[in-house]
Formats: sequence, C-alpha cells, structure tokens
Amino acid sequence: MRLLLVEDDEILGDGLVAGLTMEGYAVDWLTNGRLADEALKVNSYDLIVLDWNLPDMDGISILKALRSRKNETPVMVLTARDTIPDRVMGLDSGADDFVIKPFELDEVCARLRALARRNEGRSAPTIEHRGIVLDPAAHQITWHGEKIELSQKEFEILSFLMSNIGKVVSRARLEETLYSWNSDIESNTVEVHIHYLRKKLDAGLIRTVRGVGYIIDGDDEA
Repeated sequence: MRLLLVEDDEILGDGLVAGLTMEGYAVDWLTNGRLADEALKVNSYDLIVLDWNLPDMDGISILKALRSRKNETPVMVLTARDTIPDRVMGLDSGADDFVIKPFELDEVCARLRALARRNEGRSAPTIEHRGIVLDPAAHQITWHGEKIELSQKEFEILSFLMSNIGKVVSRARLEETLYSWNSDIESNTVEVHIHYLRKKLDAGLIRTVRGVGYIIDGDDEA
C-alpha cells in the first residue's frame, strides 16, 4: 500500500519510514503541513499517517481540508495530546484513529492494518480466495495449505489484487501503490512480478485485461 507520512520530527520520521517500509508500505514522507496539503490534492494514497503539530499548517487543518474535498482516505493521527476534548476534536474533524506518542511501531502497524480492512469492507484479518490464504500481518501466503515463498513486491502485488477482487487494476495504479516518490521503477517491473506470481500460483489466477490492467476474477466469474 502507498502511505503518506506527515511528521516533522526527523528522528521519529526516519524510524517510521524504516519500519513501515519493512512492513511493505511504499512511504512518501513530508515534514511540512502546507506541502502535505498540496500533495494530497494531486496524489492518491491508501493510508495517511498525520502528525497533529506541523509547521505552516497543522494536522487538523489538513484533515478538515482533506474531508472537505470528499477524500475518504483513512487517516491515523499521531499526537502527544491525550485529553478527551482533543480526541473529540480530531474525530469530529475526520480522523479514523489516534495514536498517542510515544508509541510502539507494532501497534501502529496493527492499527494501519485494521484501517485498511475497514476501508476494504472486510473484518477478517486474512484474505481468502480460490485456495489462497493471504495473511497481511504475518506476510505469509498459503495455497491449498502449502506455504508459498514470495518476494516482497510479489506479496504486495498479490495483496493489492486480492483486496480488489473482481476489479481491474491498472499497471499505473499498481506502481503508485508499490513505489514511493524516490523509487526507481523499470518499465516492465510489474509485468515481471506478475509473471513470477503466475509461476508460483495458479497460472490463471491473475488475468490480463489488454490495454487496461490486471484482475483477479471473483468466484462467480471463474
């Protein structure tokens, strides 16, 4: 998933980028509130992690502006403010979750997975389809009970496609989801990963829609 992190503390931001990247997120990191607001006008994200106190434009103002544009991307607010009135203000401004500083990375990641599940309209921690069980927390895939070894990017592509079963996903959308601003992307990177997924799993699982993208068909379309 592609994630925007807005945090002006350099040490905390470095740690979050490293930890979230290891968890498989493509992280874009900004330290300025005004720049974050502008970025959200032109870029699409799956999740947003937003500090409350930021230079030029605070997190709550960014959140209100985001929701006024009818952008429903799940937002987790990071803050040292732990009073009930502060939480009420943040939730009423459109926040989906709060994490109080200091925090543990494991909790942040678990809460982000929960936000992603709710945004996808599912409650189960795993995604199951045609004998495949995908566990986002464990970064594990089994196929008819057998554990399948995937590279990080292969796992991320399969996870995104299985979260959008029955929907065509363009190569550009996959690249947006898998790579941050600073990543170098070869022109055929997605195609190569799809090729290896087909070799490791059912060759017919991922269908190419020529000129459009890729799809994992729903059971009624199999």
